[in-house]
Amino acid sequence: MVTISNYFVRQSNEGKSFIALELSGDVEMIQSTETGRFYATAKRCTISSTFSEEIAKSLIGRQMPGRIDRVEAESYEYTVKETGEILILSHTYVYVPDEKPMMMLEKPISRVTV
Repeated sequence: MVTISNYFVRQSNEGKSFIALELSGDVEMIQSTETGRFYATAKRCTISSTFSEEIAKSLIGRQMPGRIDRVEAESYEYTVKETGEILILSHTYVYVPDEKPMMMLEKPISRVTV
């Protein structure tokens, strides 16, 4: 399961505003390579949405089926907020929904008028 943990107002390449939802995965325990001590963390990613800011705000805390996976990406710089340290990363995180078989229709559904 993932949890909608935040939202952001972003700008598209065309200059239009849209809402991105931040998703957080389950808590994981990671061992530090420097100290050997464990710390708690969670994978996070953002996805685009068609929601208004009001709706996005109301979705915070809602859980959805799926997970967040680490995938290889083109190298980029990342600045650690707390220390200002600049890292070169070559991965990102993406949302992967639980796989469910898609229902295939034998023929299209025609529009019903009342």
